[in-house]
Amino acid sequence: MTVVVDHVGKFATTLTGRRWRVRGDVVPYVEGQHVVVRFFRDGKKFLAKRAAVKPGASGKAGHFKVSLSTKVSGTVTVRVTKEASATQLAIKAPAQHVLVLPDHVTPGTTGNAVRVLQRQLKALGYVPGRRGTYDARTGRAVLAFRKVSGLSRTSVADHAFFRRLANGGGHFKIRYPGHGKHVEADLSKQVIALIDHGRVQRIYPTSSGKPSTPTVLGHYRFYSKTPGFNSHQMYFSNYFIGGYAIHGYYDVPTYNASHGCLRIPNADALSVYNWVRIGDRIDVYP
Repeated sequence: MTVVVDHVGKFATTLTGRRWRVRGDVVPYVEGQHVVVRFFRDGKKFLAKRAAVKPGASGKAGHFKVSLSTKVSGTVTVRVTKEASATQLAIKAPAQHVLVLPDHVTPGTTGNAVRVLQRQLKALGYVPGRRGTYDARTGRAVLAFRKVSGLSRTSVADHAFFRRLANGGGHFKIRYPGHGKHVEADLSKQVIALIDHGRVQRIYPTSSGKPSTPTVLGHYRFYSKTPGFNSHQMYFSNYFIGGYAIHGYYDVPTYNASHGCLRIPNADALSVYNWVRIGDRIDVYP
């Protein structure tokens, strides 16, 4: 017995409220057959549907289908079985998994939908906040995702955000995978990514130099680090050439507005500071 899940895209992902379909083939076809399609969330069955197997055009194979839509987000596991009959053995198809994403989540909310959002962001390398709470850190993770994906630069997880997430968006493309443990600053997207031997570990929103004081481009190594605040209100600074640094700052707009440094929110600065080591590479590109 083969089972296919339709209308969930190549990433087996859909949105809450959107109807999708489970269909399958049973060979050989035997008149009067039925299958049971069971749906599980977090290991607990929440629905079972019995479907008749109808003959195909040749009469050698039978077909069935059931559909589902749910308002609850999370991973849904689909299991299809056919009981034994006098003319056919019992059949059990391999389990299928569908990720149901929320349609939208509002900043400040809590609950399962936020946990699903945070889990997916973290898997891509973004840095969400307190589990189950759409806090400021989660908002910054949403903003970074939107920047990488070419969406409008807000902290709102709206329908467009989840549609892009469901379609495989948000992947940071590493420009220099051979540079080992390093930082990449993509100025066109206004994000920095912390990368370790070809694997994205964290992605943060940044604000680089404004047109009158642009950030230098090129390949450098971090040569100095300063903890805490300095006289310019730069927080936990990581210098890579001259006075250019990645550092925390109280004001990090969604566009390039700094005096040349790579600003990140103060709340993210210590984490980046602890990750970067003297001698690590940084690649800055437009």
